[in-house]
Amino acid sequence: MGHRITLGEGESNQSYHRTLWDASMTHAPTQALVAKDTRYFMRQSVSTPCMNAIEKAEGAYIQDKQGRRFLDFHGNNVHHIGYGHPRLKAAISEQMDQLPFAPRRYACDVAAELAEELVNISPSGLGKLLFTTGGSDANEIALKVARAATGRFKTISFWDSFHGAGFGAASVGGEALFRSHIAGPLLPGTEHVAPFGCYRCPYGHLNIESDDDLERCGLACANMVRYVLEREGDVAAVIAEPARAAPYIPPTGFWKAVRQACNDYGALLIFDEIPTGLGKTGRMFACDHDEVEPDILVMGKALGGGILPIAACLVRSELDVCESFAIGHYTHEKNPVTSRAALTTLQIIEEEGLVENAALMGDYCLERLAELKERFDVIGDVRGRGLLIGVELVEDRVSKKPANDLAEEIFYRCLSQGLSFKITMGNILTWTPPLIVTKDQMDFALSCLQSSLEQLSADR
Repeated sequence: MGHRITLGEGESNQSYHRTLWDASMTHAPTQALVAKDTRYFMRQSVSTPCMNAIEKAEGAYIQDKQGRRFLDFHGNNVHHIGYGHPRLKAAISEQMDQLPFAPRRYACDVAAELAEELVNISPSGLGKLLFTTGGSDANEIALKVARAATGRFKTISFWDSFHGAGFGAASVGGEALFRSHIAGPLLPGTEHVAPFGCYRCPYGHLNIESDDDLERCGLACANMVRYVLEREGDVAAVIAEPARAAPYIPPTGFWKAVRQACNDYGALLIFDEIPTGLGKTGRMFACDHDEVEPDILVMGKALGGGILPIAACLVRSELDVCESFAIGHYTHEKNPVTSRAALTTLQIIEEEGLVENAALMGDYCLERLAELKERFDVIGDVRGRGLLIGVELVEDRVSKKPANDLAEEIFYRCLSQGLSFKITMGNILTWTPPLIVTKDQMDFALSCLQSSLEQLSADR
């Protein structure tokens, strides 16, 4: 019997509840499109075969071929400004008329303007960058820079993390789905340690809920990073998500301890802000909450406004050490159309006050979820920052045994009511709404979850 892969990135497309959902999809045009999709796209976990067929995406909603609308609290974290923002579409169209492409050996105004803006809004000291078309490639650049700047090749990263699907990104990533069933070794020297996660502390510390509890545990999770840095002695970089997209929020002092350990042993600190950056957590970047500045920061996903793919790798100016060789040179590296999309997205986020809205709506949601936790024992933990929100379901609060089957049942009940989100780690209902989310939309989502919990309680 093969090893069962632990789910990290999303709900299974091979489960019992998924089978029931598929059986309910009797709409002929939907069935035909899903079948065609399955016919031509390679199958892979949590993706293909697909669960439905999309017809429209607008604002905070997606619509399927049957005309059913779903409030999208997933969005692959690209829909910060909502789907199809009119201003963004107009800007892209205008840019295509003005300058549709720029060969990478030529400077173009909009790419340079975007670079300047990203440097201005990012943590201080990050003065140079490269663009790519996806976050995975941007992480590959980060790893190359770390090797070139330090003369070392080893890394420390965290189990259960996701940094992309390329060989380098998958090597430093910690998700079994992206590391398994590939013959032969991944990159050498990619050391992993257990991540922070106070509700399920891998170091055995229980009920970490206050600064006194943190003092008792001694930040064992951060100390392990220091321990490995000391023992290895020649680590190029620590790469991590400053807030785990699972989601888990770092304990107070964690990143300051890791930053100091990196300084002490000559390792760079790389923050992967691909899902958490550009306002998702109620600050422009998740690391802003912890007042820790990385040496390298990677962003992507929402940077293209949910229309075009673009990512960026920003580094400290002194890490600009690759002048005599090439580490990027992507065909669309300085594409004026994707650059315009990103620049306009940043302008929309600022001018519409979306970072502030994320903080406000996130606080409201977490407060309401805490009330639901008081009512329903299956909610073991509620956590989040801004609009990175997790509801962890358990079979009982003493053992904290993950309630994976229950999580899937809740997921499909909410989906049938018009709320879309995703499950992470098998039992965590993970909500990542767009930054434009309104109180009415948040109330609708909370009512879907509440009614689903009530139905399940009645059924049981």
